[in-house]
Amino acid sequence: MVNNLTQKIQNLSIKEQLEFLAKEFKDRIAFSISFGQEDQVLTDIIFKNNISIEVFTLDTGRIFEETYKVWNITNKKYNKKITAYFPDKDEVEKMVKEKGIYSFYDSIENRKECCNIRKVYPLTRALKNVDLWITGLRAEQSVTRTDLALLEENKTFNVIKFNPLTKWTLQNVLDYLKVNNVPYNELHDKGFLSIGCAPCTRAVKEGEDIRAGRWWWESKDKKECGLHIDSNLETRNSKITSKKINI
Repeated sequence: MVNNLTQKIQNLSIKEQLEFLAKEFKDRIAFSISFGQEDQVLTDIIFKNNISIEVFTLDTGRIFEETYKVWNITNKKYNKKITAYFPDKDEVEKMVKEKGIYSFYDSIENRKECCNIRKVYPLTRALKNVDLWITGLRAEQSVTRTDLALLEENKTFNVIKFNPLTKWTLQNVLDYLKVNNVPYNELHDKGFLSIGCAPCTRAVKEGEDIRAGRWWWESKDKKECGLHIDSNLETRNSKITSKKINI
């Protein structure tokens, strides 16, 4: 199915691709945003063209105040609804009680646990009734994304993943935001090229790659939170069904 869909949309504009897929996957298509520059490009295309695609975000409880600000500005500009998914409070409370508020600095295992609880598990709920998941990923963002395809199967969440900006450069993104007067996170102007949770994100230094500021204490090939890694997801009290991972 992925190959067939790719052939049908690969020569279309992003707007046309989104419109086609919105009809093809009616009511079972969604776009996840973190309010980064790339996501704002796609949000602008979806909202201003009234394309029937659910837009949602993951509020981890640790995001920057500047991220909330651009979230609010985006809501007002387009007068559209963005669904928010939050982590399970019992999971967060247990983790913090047992390991402390900054456990993610102590080991990669602890950091992944925090990412799972605050991001991956909520994403699982968000994608429960979704067949096609849209992202703002670009191939040049990191060494873990160089092979990113326009469309790909994601077995972790049992969805087709659509990456319309995979071949875009950062300059392409910046040009689009400027020409179309799209709101963006003001942290981007302060050296934050990739923005996640506040304790795990810093500004990028001159000469560093785009995602150098994310989990900067880890090696380059480990810098994924788990949202975009296609593997068997093992969670506490979870079972993999024929359609979705239930948590």
